[in-house]
Amino acid sequence: MCAVTNRSAGLPVSRFFGQHQHDSFTNVHSWDLTPKEAVALQKRLRSQIRTHLVLKEPERIAGVDVSYLTRQKLSVAGVVVLPADCDDTVEQAVATVKTPFPYVPGLLSFRELPAILKAIGKLSRPPDLIFVDGHGQAHPRRFGIASHLGLWTKLPAIGVGKSRLCGLCELPGSRRGEMTDLVDDGEIIGKVLRTRTGVKPVFVSVGYGLTLQECVRWTLRMAPRFRLPEPIRRADRLAAEQKTARV
Repeated sequence: MCAVTNRSAGLPVSRFFGQHQHDSFTNVHSWDLTPKEAVALQKRLRSQIRTHLVLKEPERIAGVDVSYLTRQKLSVAGVVVLPADCDDTVEQAVATVKTPFPYVPGLLSFRELPAILKAIGKLSRPPDLIFVDGHGQAHPRRFGIASHLGLWTKLPAIGVGKSRLCGLCELPGSRRGEMTDLVDDGEIIGKVLRTRTGVKPVFVSVGYGLTLQECVRWTLRMAPRFRLPEPIRRADRLAAEQKTARV
């Protein structure tokens, strides 16, 4: 397995796995929060986001996504693990929980992470990198779902959003790999990246652990054919299939 080490602690992140439950992670905070308390927590935790992890050639690259059973008030999370060549799925897991938080723009992580963490905790061993269908630092408080997940798991995480949550930008050129800066209050918070020629770009930002340059590089590598990185596409499909099976 590709080892990812937290320099500040000197401990391999794999110590969080093997118990097949999401509470094997180190608890960062309580999930029993009001929207006002959640906003305050984001502001407090954003200073803990780092880009210090050393990621060599990852062997297990995960994508996560969540579907909802609205009437039952359930959230269904899927996590799919792929190799770096986007070949056959290596492992996948699903978790269903009571939806714990209302939909509030900018507070998606408080609605989706409990289910995502439970699904990731079911994996036999940790992924080396996680792609999240959502934003990281490209967020009004610089603490979107990808940053929240990375901080909780201490695993490298990349936010890939389909639409802009905040900031200003110009569209990149039409060719794959072209990009522009996403800027908010004079700060570069992400990249507007064209992953397919002639197709709408995505919004890439630091989740946790990696620099923005590395986030862009891995996003392009894991999106060889489609607009979204393949791990996210497969996680979305898995969560949707599980939702359909429960209807």
